[in-house]
Amino acid sequence: MTAEPEVKSAGANFQANIINTIVLGFAADPMARWVWPDSSEYLRTMPQFVKAFGGQAFDHGTAYITEGTRAAALWLPPGVEPDEAAMEAIMAQAMRPEIAEDIGAVLQGMAEHHPHEPHWYLPLIAADPNWIGQGLGTLLMKHALRRCDEKGIAAYLESSNPRNISLYERHGFRVVGKIQHGSSPTMTPMLRTVS
Repeated sequence: MTAEPEVKSAGANFQANIINTIVLGFAADPMARWVWPDSSEYLRTMPQFVKAFGGQAFDHGTAYITEGTRAAALWLPPGVEPDEAAMEAIMAQAMRPEIAEDIGAVLQGMAEHHPHEPHWYLPLIAADPNWIGQGLGTLLMKHALRRCDEKGIAAYLESSNPRNISLYERHGFRVVGKIQHGSSPTMTPMLRTVS
């Protein structure tokens, strides 16, 4: 019997590998590819976006990886937020004018659904497509949610891909709304409260 792959906290020295894994994992994500449908634009912009959206995890020891950086999750502890200024600059630089209003409404919806009470936030989790179906997402979720349970703190995420909702539900998250505007795909905010 083979041992379960190990999940570990990864520092800044793993940042480039983690960002690459997440960029690969989101290459067919409905929301990411709606924003950046051109592959060259996606590959140029998504790494910057990953760093702005979840990069604070590297500073807090809450960037988690499985062996070989086959899968990664960037969790933000209570009180830690994505780099909004960097995200806005990235979006402004890469924005297609025809979706600008819709993106603004999606971002507004994300802000409105974000919990006000202390919580762990999962902006990004992904597996290299070569390793999907190996249970790596489940390992990453269990690892991080153990801390939430020990500390009695809620967890929150927005699912940008409907195929992932069942994974999150298996880990105690429940759908708390729907974010969609104009031509945008649906973003699904999900909350996991502590019982």
